[in-house]
Amino acid sequence: MASPLLLLPVLMAPVVFAAVLAFLVRPRPVRVPIKGRHVFITGGSSGIGLALARLAAAEGAHVSILARRAAQLQEARDAIRLATGVDVAIFSADVRDADAVAKAVEAAGPVDVLVCNHGVFTPQELEKQDLEEVRFMVEVNLMGTFNLIKAALPTMKQRTKVTGLPASIAIMSSQAGQVGVYGYTAYSASKFALRGLAEALQHEVIADDIHVSMIFPPDTETPGFAEEHRRRPDLTNIIAGSSGGMKADDVAKKALDGIKSSRFIVPCNFEGTMLSIATAGLSPQSSFLTALAEVLGAGFMRFMGLCFQWNWFSSIENWHSKKKGL
Repeated sequence: MASPLLLLPVLMAPVVFAAVLAFLVRPRPVRVPIKGRHVFITGGSSGIGLALARLAAAEGAHVSILARRAAQLQEARDAIRLATGVDVAIFSADVRDADAVAKAVEAAGPVDVLVCNHGVFTPQELEKQDLEEVRFMVEVNLMGTFNLIKAALPTMKQRTKVTGLPASIAIMSSQAGQVGVYGYTAYSASKFALRGLAEALQHEVIADDIHVSMIFPPDTETPGFAEEHRRRPDLTNIIAGSSGGMKADDVAKKALDGIKSSRFIVPCNFEGTMLSIATAGLSPQSSFLTALAEVLGAGFMRFMGLCFQWNWFSSIENWHSKKKGL
């Protein structure tokens, strides 16, 4: 029988490893308060943005929402007031217009939590897609995010010094910003770029106690989803059809919980959690438990990734074979 003393190093190894991870993870985890703070949400007139605004208002935040259409913004404000009894500020601007965005942010006042939730999505094979459509997606999804952050950041930095409380910049990406899928060439490019923006930005703003969150929802039941689904190429439906969809309210709750926990990567469902582990790479991580899952699960998730790619490429081959046979 082995001596208890000989077993001690084996028993202690997991504890020591967890302690090392707890020391290594950066940024340090903090709680980002919502109550009584200014939460500015783009794309706030419908879908995930509206659901987020409603949740934040219900938690006692001072909420501002920005979108393009003034009529929809008014309807959103009425819906939030009806649901929460709280009035929110509304601003009409196109996120592609840096000057209009800057004016809206200035009028709204210093921001504590900035949620870049705007986005457009038109699925199509790159060869068939008009370059103006590609440019539109990149300008809204990527450049619109730059415009928002550039406009809000100076006063956000000042605000953290005055309040002594951490702030947050949350960026709404997509699971298509973690893995490329047939028919999502332009969309995935615009969403993958947000990951690089967020990782570098976190380095630049952590000294000001600003924490960046990347939110990765799956297909979500929003007003534009039916049209997006209708336009999908057949192969996209075959490959992406296996991905589970979510309701906007459920995504909003996951997103707000992630923002409040200052998590850098915020998955929204089980599949998203597995995808986040598989694509963790060199991204910031503030939770040692999640870091432990990433370290221990990396090899297995790479294997699963290869299985998914095998399935997707098999689907593409079979689809082309059937098409040639017609």
